[in-house]
Amino acid sequence: MKYKCLVLDHDDTIVNSTATIHYPAFIESLKILRPHLTLTLEEYFYYNFEPGFSAFCHDVLHLTQEEMEFQTQNWLTSVDQNIPLVYEGIKEILWDFKNAGGYICVVSHSMKENIIRDYKSNHLPMPDLVFGWEQPAQHRKPSPWPLEKIKEEFQLSSRDMVMIDDLKPGKIMAELVGVDFIGAGWAHEIEPIRHYMQEACLYYCKNVNELKKILFEDE
Repeated sequence: MKYKCLVLDHDDTIVNSTATIHYPAFIESLKILRPHLTLTLEEYFYYNFEPGFSAFCHDVLHLTQEEMEFQTQNWLTSVDQNIPLVYEGIKEILWDFKNAGGYICVVSHSMKENIIRDYKSNHLPMPDLVFGWEQPAQHRKPSPWPLEKIKEEFQLSSRDMVMIDDLKPGKIMAELVGVDFIGAGWAHEIEPIRHYMQEACLYYCKNVNELKKILFEDE
C-alpha cells in the first residue's frame, strides 16, 4: 500500500452528516435565535469552510455565550438521536486497508463517543485511535498534536501517513507535520470550496472511487 496509516476526518468525509444532521439542527436553533435569518445548505457549508463555524457564529451571527450554549446543546441532542450513513464505497476501502495491515485513525471535531458509535452502526473497522472534540482546545485540529501522537504510538514517519479531510483545518494540520493530504470532495459541489481544495491539496477526490485509486495505486 502507498501508506501505512489513514488519518480520517469524520463528518462529510466518512459519513454524510452535515446535510442530514448538523445543518437541520442549526436551522432549528436559528428559528429561535435569529428567526428572520435564512441560511441555505450551501451557505452553511461555505461558512463552515470560511471563516469556520466558530467564527461564523461569533463574528457573523454575533451569537452570545448563552446563545452558543443553546445551539450547542440542540446540536448535541440531534447528534445523539441520529446516526449518519457512511458514503458508498468508504466501507470497502476501510476494510481493505485494515485487512492489509494498515492503521486507521480519526481526527475530527465530532465527539469521540459519537464517532465510535457511527463506525459500529455502519459496520466499519474500529479506528486504532480517535481524537475528537473532547480533547482540550489546544489539542484539536488544526493543532499538529494528534498527528504527533499517532506517529509516536505506531512508530510511523510523516511519509507513512495520509490525512483525508474535506476542510482546511485538516489541511493545515497535515502541512504542519509534513503529512500528505487528500481533499475529500464528495459531500458537495460548492465551487469556491472545490477550487481552493483543488489548488491547495496534493490530491483532490471528487468521488470515493478516486480515493480508492490513490490509496491502492501500487497494487
